[in-house]
Amino acid sequence: MSYFNFICHELIDRALITSCRRRRVVHQSDRSFKMYVKSQLSWNVIIPAEDLDVEGLMLQKAIVICLMDDFASMKASKNLGYFMALTSLERIGEGKVRDHAGDVLFPVEFSCLTFKLFCGEILEGVVDKILKHGVFLRCGPTKVYLSHQKMADYEYVPGENPIFMNQKMSRIEKHIVVRFIVVGARYVEAEKEFQAVVSLEGDYLGPISQTVV
Repeated sequence: MSYFNFICHELIDRALITSCRRRRVVHQSDRSFKMYVKSQLSWNVIIPAEDLDVEGLMLQKAIVICLMDDFASMKASKNLGYFMALTSLERIGEGKVRDHAGDVLFPVEFSCLTFKLFCGEILEGVVDKILKHGVFLRCGPTKVYLSHQKMADYEYVPGENPIFMNQKMSRIEKHIVVRFIVVGARYVEAEKEFQAVVSLEGDYLGPISQTVV
């Protein structure tokens, strides 16, 4: 491996490790990693004129850092879902000077992890908030909504720490893991985020752990 590739992998590995740590904090379980998909993308990276006095490895390192900054600011797209982490840099193309600006545009190709919910998927999430008419769960980088109409036999139990409970004493309470099926999802362009509704109607769906995580 060349020194340049070593630097690129070091920078990308740090970003990936940070992202993975964040995911584990959110999920409290590695079972949700099936929601992550590896994607290959081609982007353009713009290096400002004031940074063009560096050459060789320093310029290439500047391109990688700029790519990581652009990647982080994108957050999500309708087609790919949430941009989670860069995994590898495949190629840096020849730079082209932009007219009237003086900066240089470099085409790059890279691999990354993305996250997206699809209707019909059976997934798991952690209960984040309980209301009288339903429950919000944290699933990866987004929240999903489970209406009380989509969890048959469960009744709302008010109190300081409200819960939903059925006749078999199965409880849906804050911080437990629930398995559900995605029944609807849409992308909100202005917020760059997805909204999803889920259901417990189906076999083997519902709380999978009565222990608060």
